Amino acid sequence: MSPRLFVCCVVLVLAGCSRKSDDVAALASQVKTRLVERDQKLSGYGIIGIVKDEGQDAVPFTFEHRAPDRMRGTLGEPPARIFSWDGTHLFEQLDGEKRFTTFKSELPPAKLSGFLTQTFSAFIPEGFRAPLVSHGATLRRVKHARAEEAVELSLSLGGEAQGVELVYVLRWPQLDFLTKRSRSPDGTEAEVRMEEEHCDPQLGLCVPKRLSRWLGGRKVGATMLTRVELTKPPPNDAFSLVAPEGYDVKTRTLVEATEENPPSGG
Repeated sequence: MSPRLFVCCVVLVLAGCSRKSDDVAALASQVKTRLVERDQKLSGYGIIGIVKDEGQDAVPFTFEHRAPDRMRGTLGEPPARIFSWDGTHLFEQLDGEKRFTTFKSELPPAKLSGFLTQTFSAFIPEGFRAPLVSHGATLRRVKHARAEEAVELSLSLGGEAQGVELVYVLRWPQLDFLTKRSRSPDGTEAEVRMEEEHCDPQLGLCVPKRLSRWLGGRKVGATMLTRVELTKPPPNDAFSLVAPEGYDVKTRTLVEATEENPPSGG
């Protein structure tokens, strides 16, 4: 091969790599923008459903959300367990034990956000909260049986979940949830699949109505929503709870965990 021909080949290869890199960067930018737009559309909603895990009884639940930071979840039938965050206070109501606790927060914003995410994650099905396109995440276009076009988002977790790999598949361009696969460092593989969805023409998006959960290729659970309301945000006062008559009422403070203080304060 002549030196001139070799240089031309190198230039063509580099040009191809540059175009591919530009395409990936453009896709990442579009996905980030559309995920923000999707979150804005889901600014207030309410759901009612049932969670069923292998070997356990089905558990009814409800969840209400109003942007930017109000959440309320109910777990179980009466007597139920209720958690609610009104933007300033966290309320916990245990009907079976007739206990009512109001928590005020002294946590830094990042710690408080993490605490609330952990508290309410059990109430929020996949597809109602957008995945985070963090630094190091990779994106590519893929095919899926439930979408003419789809995007695959892959990322590795850090912190306590160090080494866990997550892969989301989202319908393009609405970015509706289709599947989430995870792989732990020990090789354990899990998956959440959208089996049925609720679509809202007014918002131009779909959310899961029925999800199945799989572990090592075996179905181990499901979430089924019996009511989905995406366009009527709950009123602000729906998140500020008042203790029912006859309940044991306490007030506590959320503080950072130290050797002297438990994680939830005292």
